[in-house]
Amino acid sequence: MYFRPDTLDHAVQVLASSGGQILAGGTDFFPSLGDRPVTGTVVDISGLGEIRGVITEPKYIKIGGLTTWTEIIQTPLPPCFDGLKAAAREIGSIQIQNRATVAGNLCNASPAADSVPALLTLDAEVELASQVGIRRLPIADFIVGNRKTLRQPGEILSHVFVPRAIENAASTFLKLGARRYLVISIAMAAAVIQRSSTGHITDARVCVGSCSAVARRLRELELKLIGAPARAELGLLATAHDLGDISPINDVRATAAYRRDAALTLVQRALDACARGS
Repeated sequence: MYFRPDTLDHAVQVLASSGGQILAGGTDFFPSLGDRPVTGTVVDISGLGEIRGVITEPKYIKIGGLTTWTEIIQTPLPPCFDGLKAAAREIGSIQIQNRATVAGNLCNASPAADSVPALLTLDAEVELASQVGIRRLPIADFIVGNRKTLRQPGEILSHVFVPRAIENAASTFLKLGARRYLVISIAMAAAVIQRSSTGHITDARVCVGSCSAVARRLRELELKLIGAPARAELGLLATAHDLGDISPINDVRATAAYRRDAALTLVQRALDACARGS
C-alpha cells in the first residue's frame, strides 16, 4: 500500500494504523532496495510542507526534517553553521543535495553520515512526532549505532533544533575520501570555536566521524582548548591521546590505523581553520 498524507497529523495516524516505511527524499530509500521491488506499506511524507524550511526562534534555530541540503546551503545562517553548510556540500552530488533531507540523513544513521559531526558540535536535538505526542532528545542520544536510532516505528523526525548559544563562533567541517567528490568518507572532523574579546577560547566543540559506529565528540580535547589563545597553529594542541575512544575499522576504503592518523590530521586542520576564522 502507498499513502501520501498532506499533514503531519495525518502522517502519524497512518503510521500508527498501518505501519510501514517512511519515504522522504528517497535518496537512501531506493538505493537500499537494490534490484528488489518496493514491498509492504510506504508512507510518503514528501508533501508535508509544515516540516520543511528553517525558522529562527528566540532560543533555537528550527530546521524542518524535510529540509533539503540545498536549502541548508542557501539559507542565510550564523557563522556557527558554516561547518554544517560545508558538510551539506559533501552529501552526494548537487542532484542528491536537491532531494536528500536532513531527517533522512539522520535516520539512516550511517557512521559516515556527513551531517552528524557538524550537528553534534552544534548540540542539536531532534524532535520526534507520533500519534502519542512529541518528544525531543539530543542527536548524541538519538543515534545509537550503525544504522540504529531511537526512532520508534510510529515516529517521524519532524524537526532539528539548534540552540542559539554560540551563533558567532567559527566553525568548519573537513572530510577525507578516496577522491574529491561523490565519495563515502574515510574520516571526518567538525569543529566550533568561540573566543572572547581577548582572543581566548571560551567554548570548543570537536567531533570525529566515520571512525566509530557513531560520530564522537572529543570531550577531553574540548576541555584542553578552553582558555587557549585562538591563533595560528591551534591544532598543535590536539594529540593522538585526544582522539579518545574512537574505534575505526579496517575496510575497503582504509585501515583502522590510517583512519586514526587521518582523523588527528583533520582535527588539527579544523582547529587551525576555526582559529583563522574566529
